[in-house]
Amino acid sequence: MAAETKTKYGLFGKLKAKPGKGDELIAILMENAQADTRMPGCLQYLIGKDPDNEDSILISEVWETKEDHANSLKLESVRAAIAKAMPLLDGMPEKGIVWEVVGGLGV
Repeated sequence: MAAETKTKYGLFGKLKAKPGKGDELIAILMENAQADTRMPGCLQYLIGKDPDNEDSILISEVWETKEDHANSLKLESVRAAIAKAMPLLDGMPEKGIVWEVVGGLGV
């Protein structure tokens, strides 16, 4: 019998920066990805560019729990990053895709 697998909380998201502001938005997001500002429960936080649109930023996150993600949004460093990023966005962020991470390399 296989052992029970505890799933993780995953998110795929996309942010659209104002024209020419993609790299500036990435720099803000990367500040929170640095080791000295790790968010408790965050297992993976990846930031990338859409190869077809340099102002579309893709984000993949894996968390121990949904609550860990919710708690991260209360951290001062995260709140400050959101405040810096919002003026660079071209509209409100799209709703991300929530998924149950069951395993894989790096998790």
